[in-house]
Amino acid sequence: MPNDDESLALTLAVAVADPRSVDASGHTMRGLPDGSKIFRRPVLVDDRGELQEIYSAAWDMDDIPVRHLYMVTILPGVVKGWALHKHHTDRYFLISGRMQVVMYDPRPNSATFGGVFSVTLSDRDRFVLSVPDHVWHADYNCGTTEAAFLNMPTRAYDPANPDKYRLPIDSPLIPYRFPSTARGY
Repeated sequence: MPNDDESLALTLAVAVADPRSVDASGHTMRGLPDGSKIFRRPVLVDDRGELQEIYSAAWDMDDIPVRHLYMVTILPGVVKGWALHKHHTDRYFLISGRMQVVMYDPRPNSATFGGVFSVTLSDRDRFVLSVPDHVWHADYNCGTTEAAFLNMPTRAYDPANPDKYRLPIDSPLIPYRFPSTARGY
């Protein structure tokens, strides 16, 4: 049996240090796939409640108008994805709950080719997250309550020709694994 000093040395020898998650000013450091953006607007609070703008063409987030708007909910512990769109960018805004969006960039000419990126959306820190076309993405409710979000894709849904391609959440083609307790669809 190792002594106390040996136990510490043995465990630290195999431990992995957490990567930096905030800069010197305390702002969150998030890596994103090339072409993805986070756009944040302030929450305006008064004695009646809160207001937060979600999207305006005047902000110049991108030059593509909102063509379609819908709401999605995900139950706790559920993963929706992997999905990819060839012809549109998704723009997510979380309304309630907590959700992790994991993105994998398979685009050979992208500056972030082969990268895996994770962004956590929370009703405590709301913003618009864009997921570019040709980027695999999966939405995981990592919270304890139902998550609800809006999607404002850059192209309207075409039921005759859906712009959605899928892989199973445990696909060996994507170098990411969700917790073993997650249920995928």
